[in-house]
Amino acid sequence: MTISDAVSPLWVSSLQTAVARQAPGVPRGLPGAENSIEFRLGPEYTPAESMRRTRGFVAKVLPALLANTPRAGTVVEAALSVLAELVDVTARHRVGVDLSGRVSYVGDHVLITVGEMGRSLPPAEEEPGLFLVRRLTDEIGQHLGDEGGYATWAAVPVRPGAN
Repeated sequence: MTISDAVSPLWVSSLQTAVARQAPGVPRGLPGAENSIEFRLGPEYTPAESMRRTRGFVAKVLPALLANTPRAGTVVEAALSVLAELVDVTARHRVGVDLSGRVSYVGDHVLITVGEMGRSLPPAEEEPGLFLVRRLTDEIGQHLGDEGGYATWAAVPVRPGAN
């Protein structure tokens, strides 16, 4: 299954309604259906297309997840920038057929996970986009994934004054 450039406006509208019903400032806890966006792209997309499609898809839904947070617009833009860079690097060094990931709102961070790469994360000198990722996140790391590669994760802060 691959993501599409189109998300049903009814689905996004119902998500915004559900988020609006929640009390502001209540942490969401662990990632679940109501606070995560998952995506999967097939091998037919180039790294540039993967970045564009993933960013476009997540940009339609992430604002609704962060609707009751301080600085929501700034956090959304930071998370989308980090996501695009991690998708780019991962797509160029992918292990499996598909590229997949998750963006979750976990209260004080937006956690972004993209996998899997056939190598450890390169230094920022080799991948200049990682300078931006390191500037916009509190932490970045990798763990072994299910396909024998490395899944990369990054935590974008939601707190005021970050970034």
